Amino acid sequence: MAPLPNNRRARLAARVKSVALFSQLGPGLITGAADDDPSGIATYSQAGAQAGFNLLWTMALTFPLMVAIQMVSALIGRVTGHGLARNMGDLMPRGLVTVLVALLFVANTINVGADLAAMGEAAKLVAGFGEHEFTIFFALLSLALQLFIPYRRYARFLTVLTLSLFAWAAIGAGVIGLNPELNEHAATIIVAIFGTTISPYLFFWQSAQEVEEVDQRPDEHPLVEAPREAPAAYARIRIDTLSGMLISNLIALAIMISTAATLNKAGKTNIQTAADAAKALEPLAGHFAFLLFAVGIIGTGLLAVPVLAGSAAYAVGEARGWKTGLDNMPWQARGFYAVIGAAILLGLGIDYSGIDPIAALFWSAVLNGVIAVPMMAAMMIVASNKKKMGRFRVGPVLGGLGWISTAVMAAATIAMLYVWLH
Repeated sequence: MAPLPNNRRARLAARVKSVALFSQLGPGLITGAADDDPSGIATYSQAGAQAGFNLLWTMALTFPLMVAIQMVSALIGRVTGHGLARNMGDLMPRGLVTVLVALLFVANTINVGADLAAMGEAAKLVAGFGEHEFTIFFALLSLALQLFIPYRRYARFLTVLTLSLFAWAAIGAGVIGLNPELNEHAATIIVAIFGTTISPYLFFWQSAQEVEEVDQRPDEHPLVEAPREAPAAYARIRIDTLSGMLISNLIALAIMISTAATLNKAGKTNIQTAADAAKALEPLAGHFAFLLFAVGIIGTGLLAVPVLAGSAAYAVGEARGWKTGLDNMPWQARGFYAVIGAAILLGLGIDYSGIDPIAALFWSAVLNGVIAVPMMAAMMIVASNKKKMGRFRVGPVLGGLGWISTAVMAAATIAMLYVWLH
């Protein structure tokens, strides 16, 4: 067969590129990758080590709920041209929005600090020295990258560091929930899994990134102003969000499976620190698993810290009416970057507080699971409001899944509190 002429090859390549999957990926993919941060790694590792395969069903449950709620957050940003906090402030009492934003800032700051401390501990495992020095280095590196380099230039390259070992034996019963076990500890782990998988900071981040996509592309506009852009925008958001959340859940499942198949089988269920997990994995799964665990914490931390600090800054900035956006230089959005700096520097204090970083990561996931409930309810109110969303308010399917997600998070929190009290 004769080769295609150069001009025909060029046209064909352009056509393939225009419909390629990767051209549809953006905020959703980064959001999904950032979800598997050191907090997620710690929570999923503890779940696998302590409960074996019995809690794998949580991943099957959270995937459709996570997709639905993240699609709602993305659509709010794409349709209105404003982030979640701004939209919430237009519909709800200012005091309520301030409380929700304050809770988000507190949870994110704890998460940032715990992530940084875990990154320092992981670096010490590899290098053999300098835990506190590495922690400070990672904090300053993350801050400098956010201040001076557009986030999306380096975020995608770090997603590959979220790999974990797979072990597939005996997973069927755990995935479909045939071995449910609800005691005080299991109930807490379930809320932590839900909280680290369906986290409030992800809602604010993906919505804000959709707004930035519109702001940076002159041919795109909020859908309430340009309804003709809706089919392409909806298709992209659907592919982007499904891909990102699928990657996130598969990685989470891999971490739970690998720790269940190694640590739980060996009876090593008392995992309190990153050093405990890595040292326990090394003799069971080899030196490669030890290095992968440590490097994975560092890589996902570098990916997640900007998302955590950035989502808090978006929320505070939008609620206060400030200029926001990571593509602005610091002097162009002083308040926005001041919140980022405060979240990172306050979080850094955890490294000197004596709090175990893995314990802090786990309890920050529990806190996220609790505060996600009012956040999700507020978001669904915005998404269902005709004044804000116009003809693009969520329909019965997506809206129903969004409210089901909210109800499941609330039920998990209530169950945890009930088991604690009884």
